[in-house]
Amino acid sequence: MAKWTPKHEAPEPLEGPVIATITGGTIVWFVLFVVQLPFYGWFDDHGRTWWLWTCLAGGVLGLYGIWFVRKRDAAIKRDAATERAATEDASHTTEQPSRPDGTPTSETTPDTAVTEKP
Repeated sequence: MAKWTPKHEAPEPLEGPVIATITGGTIVWFVLFVVQLPFYGWFDDHGRTWWLWTCLAGGVLGLYGIWFVRKRDAAIKRDAATERAATEDASHTTEQPSRPDGTPTSETTPDTAVTEKP
């Protein structure tokens, strides 16, 4: 049997308001848990208490998700700032500093260079 190969490249991942999305989902899970809580007796009589615990587990895992994506977002921003600072430093080192009148600050210039006599 031949190995399956994709016919096209995978699409780029979607980037959007990740923190807001995870927070919204977490709130929905907790609301579902609280709304179902008064009906615990009915769920227990019908063997469906797992519905409540599923909602609670979704809310707790959502809290972990919020923590995780906030750390991820902070790391992405920190790396971008570090990369931006590195490129700014690199661009500053290639430029020669100059005086306000535009002359270079180096000690020797081509017209004033001292040559040693043999």
